[in-house]
Amino acid sequence: MNSSCLHSIAWIVLCILMAACEKNKPSDPGNKPETPPPDEVVKPQQDPPLAPTIGFFLNEWQPKTFARPGSFSEVTPPGSASTIVHVDRSVVVSKVPPTLFGNNANTWMTQMVTEPALIAHLTQNKPGYIRFPGGSISDLFFWNANANQPPFDAPAQLLNSDGIVGAAGYWYGKNAANWTLSVDNYYNMLQQTGNKGLITINYGYARYGTGQHPVEAAAHLAADWVRYDNGRTLFWEIGNENFGNWEAGYRINTSNNKDGQPEFVNGKLYATHFKVFADSMRKAAAEKGRTIYIGALLVDSEPASWETETFKTWNSGALPELGSIPDFYVVHNYYTPYHANSSAAEILSTGSSVTKRIMQYVKQQIKQYGLPEKPVAMDEWNIFATGSRQMVSHIAGLHAASALSEMLKQQYGLACRWDLANAWEDGNDHGWLSQGDEPDGIPKWTPRPAFYHMYYFQKVLGDRTVSATTLSTAIEAYASSFSSGETGVVLINKEASALVVEVKIDNFLKGNNFYWYMLTGGSDNVAFSRKVFVNGKGPDLPAGGPANYLQIEPYAASTANGIKIAMPPRSAAYMVVDKK
Repeated sequence: MNSSCLHSIAWIVLCILMAACEKNKPSDPGNKPETPPPDEVVKPQQDPPLAPTIGFFLNEWQPKTFARPGSFSEVTPPGSASTIVHVDRSVVVSKVPPTLFGNNANTWMTQMVTEPALIAHLTQNKPGYIRFPGGSISDLFFWNANANQPPFDAPAQLLNSDGIVGAAGYWYGKNAANWTLSVDNYYNMLQQTGNKGLITINYGYARYGTGQHPVEAAAHLAADWVRYDNGRTLFWEIGNENFGNWEAGYRINTSNNKDGQPEFVNGKLYATHFKVFADSMRKAAAEKGRTIYIGALLVDSEPASWETETFKTWNSGALPELGSIPDFYVVHNYYTPYHANSSAAEILSTGSSVTKRIMQYVKQQIKQYGLPEKPVAMDEWNIFATGSRQMVSHIAGLHAASALSEMLKQQYGLACRWDLANAWEDGNDHGWLSQGDEPDGIPKWTPRPAFYHMYYFQKVLGDRTVSATTLSTAIEAYASSFSSGETGVVLINKEASALVVEVKIDNFLKGNNFYWYMLTGGSDNVAFSRKVFVNGKGPDLPAGGPANYLQIEPYAASTANGIKIAMPPRSAAYMVVDKK
């Protein structure tokens, strides 16, 4: 073998050895595929099946994008936390219905469109849905009648629950007086503010009407409203709290009735009449090529022993008769004992507990009568606490945040708080806004604390509710996610002592900063301050909140050492954590 061949063989052997060495040597860390650290392993979100208790109320859902604030006030986070909240962004409870922040208009709060400040607030703090004509008035309301011109078969006097005769006190949809609200100006207000409607039909007329066919007459009146509405309103309900002895038509003079109705209303009778109303209204909608959804009333909790027979048997009479006819169910609740001087702790204990209990009871009742679950609307809610100006206080705002948070968690379809404006009554006033009748000169349409809580709640609410848990009994925590990637968190400190809260978020790559608005009460009126402060900025008046609520900068802090905030006694933090 010549030397040339030996050189060639040696070269081949060398190459093989070099390749083997290259194969077995440690890889270059710079080229190795990175394994993300455990805190950066993100489990993707997966939407659960649509909850039947939400149903079509989610039809207008839209993804939300969080707009990072252009300016903010930097805060140094506290060191150690006394309470930890765990958020798992991958566990989706549900998409957020755009129908949960509604409110109630009424027919004694002016023509609305004549009030620029009112229109501005309803545009900026958009409830989304505004119910009309408002509570028990609905069962006395003739939508197409001129002032003091009721239908010929509406009696001038009605019986109350004790059988005492009194003036009927009807309300009229064509009344143009400046103190009341006409149907047309209700529609005008919705159009100007970008909100939508929920209409409550006069069911009481089917009971107290003196014509040959009172149920058909009342159903025809309702159908004519559907025609006039012509698709502007999707959601309708028949009657308001007709199981209550305070409602028109609860008790009737049977000598004036011509179709054999009993003296007292009952659930089965209501359901029988509901079917007549629903049939007429749906036919009217079909004539116009429109779709509407119609709700039926249910009692929302186990009746007490002292309740009337009508109240006790309402659901058992109504549900089997209603069957599958309603599109959704309607409940109302005022959370605290009627006209009790409830403490702040008592009020705040009800926001989550009562909201959960109501949904559990409705589901149990529907199941008991073998019916499928349907969307649930709580289109009147507030607190009944009186005596210490609780209804107009910062505590009422905290309660609103708690109730709304739990409605999201329990998967309600729609909610409307009672109400936009009411009457002072020494602070026993459900109004979101002042009517200008307070003794210390608060201007008309001044927002109350609950207004601010609901504004900032919506500001940090994403488009999906996600899991949030804590072992603390002092803190309520709720979380949501934005389709743009951020995570929203609502923290409510129910206790009369300060706490430091840390939020830990799983399955989320947090960004550099988190932003929040801290809402606290003032030092006036002891536990029930009529003031609310947003990041330390409060009202120039004896009540209300900062007038420039649209311009207040959020607090901001770095996420580098954890998401921690100091929460003053009985406060709420509305927070968004930036994405990476």
